[in-house]
Amino acid sequence: MQDTEQMRAEFLRIQNSLKDQLDLTDRFAPDELRTIAGVDLAYWKNGDEEYAVCCIIVIDLCTHDVIAKSRSCGKITVPYMPGFLAFRELPLVEAAAAKLAVKPDLYMFDGNGCLHPRHMGIASHASFLLNAPTIGVAKTYFRVRPDADCPEPEQTASSWCDIIVDGITYGRVLRTHDGVKPVFVSAGNHICLDTAVRLTMQLVNHESRIPIPTRLADLETHIARDELSCRNLAEI
Repeated sequence: MQDTEQMRAEFLRIQNSLKDQLDLTDRFAPDELRTIAGVDLAYWKNGDEEYAVCCIIVIDLCTHDVIAKSRSCGKITVPYMPGFLAFRELPLVEAAAAKLAVKPDLYMFDGNGCLHPRHMGIASHASFLLNAPTIGVAKTYFRVRPDADCPEPEQTASSWCDIIVDGITYGRVLRTHDGVKPVFVSAGNHICLDTAVRLTMQLVNHESRIPIPTRLADLETHIARDELSCRNLAEI
């Protein structure tokens, strides 16, 4: 395995080369969005080796019906390094996306987009490989700086606060239901933050604080992990 510090330096170079290419404006008209894909991964270990499965669920934006799904699994070869999650997960994301029978108009990730020290969370980075607008909707807060505390929105549904550090807006803390824990929405690429939040709220139902696409992808990853972790690793 490549030396971790060498990896970090190369990953940092790639992120810095991509961040200036981000376009945080809507690349689509509102009536052009018809399908949204949720993306999530689940991990497991076998001895000292780590594996993961990526599941993508495509739904109809209006009816919320599932119209396509795919998955990809394999060994994880990049160690976990805060701020560089995309390099661990994107090979499986790209492989799962290539298997989809329907190309979605937008991808929604269980993770961050511009809510990242270099605005290059997995949702932002993935847009360059998937050639599609992306949104990050995380369940937990990722600090872009050690002293960047998380603002707290009011307890009512649709309440929000922007996450601003040194005058730069990185994302938005959004409460999707009355009194529940908030989610952390950030634009990935080719979309603005206001549209990302509007779509997130449009895709939340009474069953969860998490939008439908990523909730279904999360459920699918748990099913797939239970199945795959019991199989002969040579088959994966």
